[in-house]
Parts: sequence; C-alpha cells; structure tokens
Amino acid sequence: MDPAISSLIDRAGLDKGKVRQLIARGLEGADDGELFLEYKQTEALAFDNGRLKQATYDTTQGFGLRAVKDEAVGYAHASDLSEGALARAAEAVRAVKGGYSGSYADAPARTNRKLYGDENPLGTPAFEDKVKLLETIDAYARAKDPRVRQVTASIAATWQVVEILRADGESYRDIRPLVRLNVSVVAGDGDRQESGSHGVGGREGYQRFIDPTMWQGAVDEAVRQAMVNLTAVAAPAGEMDVVLGAGWPGVMLHEAVGHGLEGDFNRKKTSAFAGLMGQQVAAKGVTVIDDGTIQSRRGSLSIDDEGTPTNRTVLIEDGILVGYMQDRQNARLMGMKPTGNGRRESHAHVPMPRMTNTAMLAGDKDPAEIIASVKNGLYAVNFGGGQVDITSGKYVFQCTEAYKIEDGKVTAPVKGAMLIGNGPTDMHRISMIGNDFALDPGIGTCGKNGQGVPVGVGQPSLRMDRITVGGTG
Repeated sequence: MDPAISSLIDRAGLDKGKVRQLIARGLEGADDGELFLEYKQTEALAFDNGRLKQATYDTTQGFGLRAVKDEAVGYAHASDLSEGALARAAEAVRAVKGGYSGSYADAPARTNRKLYGDENPLGTPAFEDKVKLLETIDAYARAKDPRVRQVTASIAATWQVVEILRADGESYRDIRPLVRLNVSVVAGDGDRQESGSHGVGGREGYQRFIDPTMWQGAVDEAVRQAMVNLTAVAAPAGEMDVVLGAGWPGVMLHEAVGHGLEGDFNRKKTSAFAGLMGQQVAAKGVTVIDDGTIQSRRGSLSIDDEGTPTNRTVLIEDGILVGYMQDRQNARLMGMKPTGNGRRESHAHVPMPRMTNTAMLAGDKDPAEIIASVKNGLYAVNFGGGQVDITSGKYVFQCTEAYKIEDGKVTAPVKGAMLIGNGPTDMHRISMIGNDFALDPGIGTCGKNGQGVPVGVGQPSLRMDRITVGGTG
C-alpha cells in the first residue's frame, strides 16, 4: 500500500486506539513529547570517470517516542513498527519522569500551507534514463575543454513521509521530497591539477534539474571554477578588507552566526550571543532571518519535526538581536514561542533547534561599487569547509574560489585562502551590503550533534573590514 495514501499506523497494521493508549502511557505526566513515525525511500546514482560507480536504493521506516520533563528527555526508537516495540518504548521513556506530574504542553498550531507536492521523485524518470543522463553529463563536461581529466556526476533523491502523534490526540502529517544533482571536475595543465564543482537541488521532483539548461549550467559552472583555479596564484596573507559574493557564501553566516542563535545554545549560555537580546550585535543595516517557508527550497518545511508550522523568524534586525530559533522544549524553558525550528535527521534522533534557510537580507549598494571601494583585499566567491566554535564564535573558512582586489579591481585568482575570525566581532565589521541578494543553489547540509539535515543559505555581496586572511603566499 502506498504510504502517501494511508497513514503509517494503518500501513503497519496497527490499531490506532492501542497506539494512542501506549503514547498516553509513555507520556503520562510529561511536559511534552510525541510519537514520530517515518517512512523514507532513498536513491543515489554516481557516475565517475565514464562508469556508473554507485547505484543504491534504500527504504527505511521506524518510530521515535519522546517524553520531555523540564530539561530531561527520555527517547526510545526502533525500526520495528509494532505494538510490542511501542510498548517497550513507552516503558523506557517513562523512566525520565519519576514521580513528576506535569501539565502537558498545548499542541502546535495547524497550517494549510503546503510547500511541495506529494510526487515521489524516485519514480520518474526511469532508472535507465537517469544513467543515460549521467553519461550525457560526463560527455558534455569532457567536451567543454580538453584540460578536463576527470568528471564525477551524481543525482540523489529522498521521499519521506512523517507522522507526529501526541498524547492529547492531535496528529500531524507531511510528505517531503528532496532532489539534488551534483557535478565535480578535475582539470589539468601539465603536472598541475585543480578541481571545480557545482550542485543544484530542492524539495521537488527531478524534472527541473534534468532539463538541459539546468544540468548544462551546473557543468559549465564546475568547469569554469576548475579553469579559474588552474591559473590561481598563492593567496596573500594578513589582515585585509574582504568582499563576499552573493548566495552560497552565506554558508559563512550560517556557521559563524546562525548556530549561535539557536535556542539550546542560548538557554545553556554556551553561545557567544547568550544574554545579548535587544543589544547591537552587528553593524547597522544587517538583518538576518531564518525562513522555512520559501517554496520548494532545500531547507523549507511545511511543518517541523514536532508539528509546528515553519516561520520567517527575524534573528537580527538592523544590527539588533531580536530573536532565536526555537524548538518546543527550549522555547518553553526560555519563556518564548516555538519558531518551527525543531528538526531531526530521522526517527532515530531527538529533535533540537536547527536552521532552515538562513540569510542576510539585501542592502542598497551596487556590487561593483563595493569592489571598487577596496584598495587591496580579497574577493571570496565560493567556500568549502569551515569550522566554528559556538562558545567563542571563532571560525576558519576555506575559500574554494577567490580573487585579489587591487586598486578597486578584481585581478588574479588565488589558491589556498582561509578566512579566520570571530563571528560576533566580525558582524560589526560589515561596512557595505549589496542589493544583489541570492539564495544558494540548493545543496546545503548542516551538521549538529551528529545529526545532518538539509538547509539553505543566502546573502547579498558584502564588504567586511579588517578580516584576517590565511594564505599560501
């Protein structure tokens, strides 16, 4: 039976009345909690060096039962969706509450908003057509430039059905598609080899991404990056003004600032932003939001993994800290409202405050004007990996595409540039904000406490003054 048509309880052949009795027993006297049910289909195909190297298809299902008392959480999960497994889980989570008799939190509000369709992307196109597409991408990339030596192309999709059942009888349901296409190339000139990559994705079917204009654009961008990197010189080092490009460079904002604005870190006072509500935490003109309501975006959800509708949450407004991203538990303990940011990787994980699509809004400066204002600096267009310490705010980010700025002009590409700084400090060093706001192409995954979830980032071009650049020259 198609799980899109039936409830997951029905699909497992369980008695709804009995399931609700078990939930009520497990959550008796709890502040909050829920039964989270999940059914997920996943596929991934990878084409590497002219051959199909990976073709996987997986179906998983299971449940997680959570009981929340004050700051304590009892959690039990299993891939066996049976009455016996639910009964064992109910007894396990009861242990967290002891003799406590609390008042069960009100259920999340409901929404009629639906950010994506019910279409299962794994069904269309057929497997053979997906393989043919990857072959075509490989051939197209190699024909772009004779210096292309290696091509890796992949497509992946998941189709997830979730149900959330509460002890008060409320239930919530969501069907979530997710697709991604990625292209990586290695180009060589003599003994030197450099790489470039580009990906696209979102919460929809494959159709838009397998259109030739889309996948050819992804290949063109990957090849362009590799060719730029082939001519890159050693990156300069030292303190300098830095211009960040629009779109994907928002990943630096996500890591250096976004995590520090999640409710759990602030409740526990382990965030560099803890206790600063209402204070100036960034330069004037800086407005940062987390928006899980953008149609079809990778980080968007109709409801979060606790059943709360997602929101457009303003975090920093004109430089002032005005909000945190909250799940239900941390919101209650902080006397705030949930913001629809309770997310989990799967039924085997507890929900926690997580970002959806986090972005800095546009300003009024022309990007060309921003670059022209820098005498000697760095123009960072693309980022790879980075590391952030939430408590101190210190970060290190690797630039995968960057250029020198000399006398207000973009000049030579550089290799090996690293941006080193402190998120809360450097937010005050933003001196110009562009009018060219863009979201990333739909490729982000965020890690926190061992859980990965799909996210989006975005920003306009912006200038940051006196940033430490680690280089190779």
